[in-house]
Amino acid sequence: MLLAIDCGNTNTVFSIWDGAKFLATWRIATDHRRTADEYFVWLTSLMTLAGTEATITEAIISSTVPRVVFNLRVLCDRYFNCRPLVVGKPETRLPVAPRVDQGTTVGPDRLVNTVAGFDRHGGDLIVVDFGTATTFDVVDHDGAYIGGVIAPGVNLSLEALHMAAAALPHVDVARPAKAIGTNTVACMQSGVYWGYIGLVEVIVREVRRERDRPMKVIATGGLASLFAQGTELFHSIEDDLTMHGLVLINAFNKDAP
Repeated sequence: MLLAIDCGNTNTVFSIWDGAKFLATWRIATDHRRTADEYFVWLTSLMTLAGTEATITEAIISSTVPRVVFNLRVLCDRYFNCRPLVVGKPETRLPVAPRVDQGTTVGPDRLVNTVAGFDRHGGDLIVVDFGTATTFDVVDHDGAYIGGVIAPGVNLSLEALHMAAAALPHVDVARPAKAIGTNTVACMQSGVYWGYIGLVEVIVREVRRERDRPMKVIATGGLASLFAQGTELFHSIEDDLTMHGLVLINAFNKDAP
């Protein structure tokens, strides 16, 4: 059984893969102070409740928060007696190496999404991830990550707006009934929703212009399905893209000579 862990800036997702399917997936707030013992108590309690008391034999971690990796490593080593692969470390190989400026460190989540997107959709692909940051990953014809775009995330932008302007309330992300808001909340929701639709469409347009070829666009992340309602840009919405990529990278490293 494989334990796949995707640690983002906001949440950390744990999934158990039995070789054919995911048995269960759980989510916890990312906190670098959480110890391996706390992870274990939380995780095994949920495994018991879900009836998935599987024996973990291998693990893989993708983390955009370096400070949490140590305790996740300890969790796997101490309680599951396995040494986890960590995406982005030299010992963890990728099917195709990224082609970026020398010395550039590519976020592990972007590498994982590239592998998963290429496996499902082939090359000449743009992966849009609606996370803490909104990222655009450009995948070449052979599956290599060749660069992308990073923009502030939707919730991050709303929080910044609320904190910087004392008169503006905190609002939830939602598709507004119409573009012209007739109250403060509706105005803010319209600005954020249609503003991000515009951001995504223009960035994709410019990437396609630079690449000078047809490129599919897929979306992932918690808000992907919401923003897909406002544009016909996306060929597919992939809720499990990152976990699929972790499974692929783990299998690639097992099979590599």
